[in-house]
Amino acid sequence: MRWCLAALIVFATTAVAQRATDAAAASLRILDRTTGQLEDVVVPRGQAVKMGQLTVTMHQCRYPRRAINSDAYAYLTVRDDKVGQQIFSGWMVASSPALNAMEHPRYDVWVVRCRT
Repeated sequence: MRWCLAALIVFATTAVAQRATDAAAASLRILDRTTGQLEDVVVPRGQAVKMGQLTVTMHQCRYPRRAINSDAYAYLTVRDDKVGQQIFSGWMVASSPALNAMEHPRYDVWVVRCRT
């Protein structure tokens, strides 16, 4: 009986912790390592922003419910226009940018937070 109660508490806590809300936009930070230029941009859902030779499209930004400044994560697609190919597609987590980092010799891109 106690085991069932403990399991129920663990599963309920996990379910509550995973509730997330979609945001209308994401705040991204882009670093040009060659020039040292650092730029913060707000990208609305489904739209793209161009910086240098990169085009970054933000497909979805999610954050824990009731905590927009908390751990945001966004699904991004990054295209290198100079070589004409997609170089990144996936989720980036604001609190752990190295978890799923974009590999590029000149640019770094990471999620700062979601925007409503």
